[in-house]
Amino acid sequence: MIIDRTPLNMNEVENILNDIPDSEKKEQAMDFLKKFLKAKPEQAKKIKDKLEKMDLMKLKREHTVKIVDLLPQDASDINKIFTDISLNEDETNKILEVVKDSK
Repeated sequence: MIIDRTPLNMNEVENILNDIPDSEKKEQAMDFLKKFLKAKPEQAKKIKDKLEKMDLMKLKREHTVKIVDLLPQDASDINKIFTDISLNEDETNKILEVVKDSK
């Protein structure tokens, strides 16, 4: 039963999986996460907090999750995340700066 539909970044999923008893499905999910997880938990939290404090109206929770998971390096990477809206150059640079500062 689905209780809530809240987008989670991969670090948040990993934390939830750590609380679940061991099983084959849990192990498969953890293996998947290890393949694609780019940010360390502290780094992910730092980026998420900074992005939320920026208070950009165009930045939704779904975008924040993708930014944390993908760690975009340039404007073209940002544009791949924001397919439904367009950001101006200033907004793009602010987001990129947050990602670069968190490394």
